[in-house]
Amino acid sequence: MQPQWGPAGSPSCLRGGGGWWRHPPGSLLIVAALLLYQARVTMTEGDSLISVDYEVFGKVQGVFFRKYTQAEGKKLGLVGWVQNTEDGTVQGQIQGPSVKVRELQEWLRKTGSPKSHINRAEFRNEKKIVALEYRNFSIVK
Repeated sequence: MQPQWGPAGSPSCLRGGGGWWRHPPGSLLIVAALLLYQARVTMTEGDSLISVDYEVFGKVQGVFFRKYTQAEGKKLGLVGWVQNTEDGTVQGQIQGPSVKVRELQEWLRKTGSPKSHINRAEFRNEKKIVALEYRNFSIVK
């Protein structure tokens, strides 16, 4: 079904009744692209992308720690991975806006899964990145 175009060249659904949208079709895409570009250019320091490796020590295997870590990472909009080690720890990598990475770091230090007991969490190789290297937050078996 084709949209009904109003006298100003905009679909009636975009005119909002008041006819505020007065640009030809396709202009919305250009405006959206410009807004996205401006958002990237004006990112604050707290929003810069970082990558951090981590390892969590304590009772963190057999208590759904990886599943909860993945869920928390996804909830925060982060990407990366998590896996068990042969030493009984959990390790992985987090990538995303630094503010959100810090939130997951705090979660890894203090919260974890409900049945876990965290002794300590170590973070290494923190670096700024220009683009995310993963598409999602995955559990590595």
